[in-house]
Amino acid sequence: MIKKQSRAEVRVKKHMKIRNRFSGTAERPRLAVFRSNNHMYAQIIDDTAQNTLVAASTLQKEVKDGLAKTNNVEAASKLGEVIAKKALEKGINTVVFDRGGFIYQGKVKALADAAREAGLQF
Repeated sequence: MIKKQSRAEVRVKKHMKIRNRFSGTAERPRLAVFRSNNHMYAQIIDDTAQNTLVAASTLQKEVKDGLAKTNNVEAASKLGEVIAKKALEKGINTVVFDRGGFIYQGKVKALADAAREAGLQF
């Protein structure tokens, strides 16, 4: 009998393959994205020092204000703007984008596009 893997297991496996290909450095940290059913989270991570430099999520008041829902494309683009603004304040201009095993469409794409428009390069 063939057992089908759950979508979460497939996503984690994809994420590990992606993480084996690149990692964040001090010069070019990694922008890691995670989305749950209700919220989105974004972190900028220096993997060599094992340090989170900047973090933002739809749970934060500055992101949540003015949004009807926290799990749609509009919330993702707002999160992208906020994470880019925080990164630029810390002097981080270029990052490596880690989509976390999620397909690059919808919310993940909206977050990436908004971060690019706000000034991050990747």
